[in-house]
Order: sequence, then C-alpha cells, then structure tokens
Amino acid sequence: MNKLREILKTERAKLGITQDQAGTAINVSGSLIAAIESGRLVPQPDTAIQLDTLFGSGDKVQRAAADARDDARPTWLRPWTDHEQRSVLLRTFQPMLVPGLLQTESYARALLHSGRLSQEEVDRTTQVRLERQAVTVDQENAPMLSAVLGEFALTCGPPDVLGPQLKHLLDMSERPRVQILVVPRSAGLHAGLQGAFVLATLPGKDRAGYVDDQLRGRLVVEGEDLNRLEVAWEIVAGLALPVNLSRDLIAKAINDHD
Repeated sequence: MNKLREILKTERAKLGITQDQAGTAINVSGSLIAAIESGRLVPQPDTAIQLDTLFGSGDKVQRAAADARDDARPTWLRPWTDHEQRSVLLRTFQPMLVPGLLQTESYARALLHSGRLSQEEVDRTTQVRLERQAVTVDQENAPMLSAVLGEFALTCGPPDVLGPQLKHLLDMSERPRVQILVVPRSAGLHAGLQGAFVLATLPGKDRAGYVDDQLRGRLVVEGEDLNRLEVAWEIVAGLALPVNLSRDLIAKAINDHD
C-alpha cells in the first residue's frame, strides 16, 4: 500500500496538480484520490489505467494497485478468492443477508460497522469486497452467478442503505450471467438456515466450497464435505421462487420500502 501511495504522490507532484485536479482529469472525486493517497482505498483497475495515462507512468500505478489488492486480502481468504476468480460458475446462498458479490458499498459498510470494527478494518474489508466484485461479476467474461437468498435479506437494513441495495439487486438480476432467487418466508425451517455457503465450479469441473462463520471463512475441498454442500444447495434452490417471481418479490420490497 505504501508503494502505491508514494507513486501517486510523486507522480501528481511531477504534474504540479492538486488531488481535486487529478480527480477531475479522470472523472473521479478529489476525495477518492485523497483516499488512495492516504492508503484507505486501492484504485479499481480502470481507475489505475486512467491514472497511469494521466501521469504517463506506463503501468506503474496498475502494478502497484494489483500488489496492494493482494496485500489487502487476509491470508486465510486468498485461497478462496483465487478459486473465485477462476470459476466458471458460482452458487452462493445467504439466508439473512445480501451475498457479498451483490452488495453495494454502502450496504457492505453498514454491515461491517454493525460488527463494531475499526474504521480501518471497515475500509480494508469493503475494499476487498469491491475488488472481488470487480474481478468476478463485473468482468466482461464473468462467471455465471446463481445467488439464493432468504426473503429476510430484502427487509433488513437502514432505510437509506436498503433502498439502493434492493434496486442494485434488481439491476443485477437483469444481467444475462446473474440469476437471483429468493426463498420466501413461507418455506419455514430448512437446512439452509444453518449457514451461508458458496460453491465454485472451476475449469475442468473441479469444485471448491466456502463456508462463512463469525470469525473467518473456511475453504472446503474435501469430496464428502463438498457433496454435503451440493445437497444443501439443491434444498435451498428447490425452495426458492422462480426467477421472475423472485424478481417480483424484490420489486415489491422496493415499493414497500419507498
């Protein structure tokens, strides 16, 4: 991170421009440039390209940003995110929350703040989450994402955060490689309520799983454990409403929220 900060400060000083002027030149806010130079944020890949173009610095900012993104990922998370980036299909289930790959920045921050984390931890974890979105669902050749979430997730959150998050879900559901299904409350008790998980199908049909808990996630690669997650997936997917009815339920939640 320090390397990235120093590159930005040095290159900006060479041009003799302020943070606001640098931001204006690449159509971002001066506060974003300030956040990058202070080490709170890492520029997204497209922003790093624009900064290199502005500074005439080749790919210096891009390489430093890539290193900073790797450094920002917790060591225990890296094996999973490597699988996540390589996947051709991601199946994610969240009984109570919006899945991380579909979260808005405001929703992610509100969720992390609720855990009484420090501002630095919130900034770092939010950045990692946004980066994971950038290299998966926001890529041109994105993996297919099938997300199943409980109806409760459509109703929980501060009003100013939940409204935009629901609209983002609806927008994402229109993407050809994103499928969002909702398990209605009427489904009652079911095996999926035991916890969130993700299944990644990798090139060559290899599989990997990821199970979340209060402390940190756990990578799942053992065949029997993966089979149990596959069974859990079939259960929750079978209880979920079809795509169009799920979209209608999200739209209804937006209207109820408004």
